[in-house]
Amino acid sequence: MSVTLTDTDVRARLDGVLPDAEIAAIGPLLEEIEALKRERNAVVLAHNYMTPDIYHGVADLKGDSLALARMAVESDADVIVMAGVHFMAETAKIVNEAKTVLIPDLRAGCSLAESITGADIRLLRERYPDAPVVTYVNTSAEVKAESDICCTSSNAVQVVESLGVDRVLFLPDQYLGRWVATQTDVEIILWEGSCEVHERFTGEELRGYREMNPGIQIIAHPECPPDVLAEADFVGSTSGMINWVKTKRPRQVVMVTECSMSDNVASEVPETDFVRPCNLCPHMKRITVENIRDSLRDMKHEVVVDPEIAARARKAVERMLEVEV
Repeated sequence: MSVTLTDTDVRARLDGVLPDAEIAAIGPLLEEIEALKRERNAVVLAHNYMTPDIYHGVADLKGDSLALARMAVESDADVIVMAGVHFMAETAKIVNEAKTVLIPDLRAGCSLAESITGADIRLLRERYPDAPVVTYVNTSAEVKAESDICCTSSNAVQVVESLGVDRVLFLPDQYLGRWVATQTDVEIILWEGSCEVHERFTGEELRGYREMNPGIQIIAHPECPPDVLAEADFVGSTSGMINWVKTKRPRQVVMVTECSMSDNVASEVPETDFVRPCNLCPHMKRITVENIRDSLRDMKHEVVVDPEIAARARKAVERMLEVEV
């Protein structure tokens, strides 16, 4: 699946998303990116947390972690530019061994991915030898290689239940794991990792939004702490939250997740008022239209995964992709 946009399409997609002056200012840069994509037979995959200029103006394919993994498999481009963080680029490389995968900034990491190592999993297997390892895709290739199966927030419950066992090791996000435990009878053994963006929200903060905005709908990502999820009207992955807003069309909503997602969805649901608690991911924000252009122009920074690690990690990712959602 390879899709590139014409220069007119790019500007049209930003109409109503960014001010006219900003569209005019970045227009030449976006057109340069489109030309480079055609020259390289490249696509830009963008996570929902990218800023609107990337999400609407540069991305060929966009979605949450599960969608990006599927898109990476299906793409017939020669070059994949990951507008996201490093573990997403690694996942794209794992499922596209023959393709060139670029990430515009090598510093675009993830606090959650950095909370666990392959050595940690090997020690856990010694302690719990009968428990399969279910690993969130927000992890390094090394960690995926030590896992039985991966999951995302979209399919975590289905993945856990697909194994047909009484208990699993669920790594590394403690809050996603705690939420999964409320949705299944399978015993969930947790690792104490967390996302630095989602863990900052509090239930008290959300109660304050309700007091100030009677009737507001609160939707939250399951990486948030339990007191936050208890206050939410809906809990779901980034794609689940987007679909909920588009289907329900609430008068007023607060999306309890990374700030830019509200910006991106708001342009598609103009009748809904988005109250925006702005917790930004510093790692996602390292990706810019300028360094996407530089990455394509100079073919940097290429993501390389050791073939032996990639082969083992691929099994865990492919097993995840086989689970029906």
